Amino acid sequence: MKTMIVYSSKTGNTKKVAEAILEVMPEGTFIHSVSEQPALEDCDLVILGCWIDKGNADAAMKEYIQGVKDKKVALFATLGAYPDSPHAGKVIERLKQLVDASNEYLGDFICQGKIDPALTERVRQYPPDHPHYMTPERINRHMEAAKHPDSRDLETAQKVFMEVLRRAEGI
Repeated sequence: MKTMIVYSSKTGNTKKVAEAILEVMPEGTFIHSVSEQPALEDCDLVILGCWIDKGNADAAMKEYIQGVKDKKVALFATLGAYPDSPHAGKVIERLKQLVDASNEYLGDFICQGKIDPALTERVRQYPPDHPHYMTPERINRHMEAAKHPDSRDLETAQKVFMEVLRRAEGI
């Protein structure tokens, strides 16, 4: 079974998760940035990872996901929100909706990742009446996100994708 991991990464979070997943994939698994626009003709299993921009995949990965057809597909993502939050649940649902119906969907993983420092700085400038004002809770979330993905996140991603691989192989 030929496997390819395609990811987009803004701050290095998603790339780090992609590389951890690669460690548990069969020898010969390919890994590419979405910017390379890798062809998928010879692949059976495609693992797609992205950073989250405004509640959905970043633009480059969103377009790429929608172009994947007739494959076994799994998704992973990194975001600033807590991975067990309602927002993260909605994000996964939006990502799944991007996957073409011709594909066999095998699973997903989402974890927290550091937020782009430029975005944090911009949000710090918002006035108190702005919906994204830096409340104490939001400041704490940004600080916690800066610690991720951590070794536990990477181990969990590896476990999830070993199971995805078993499903893909029909085991």
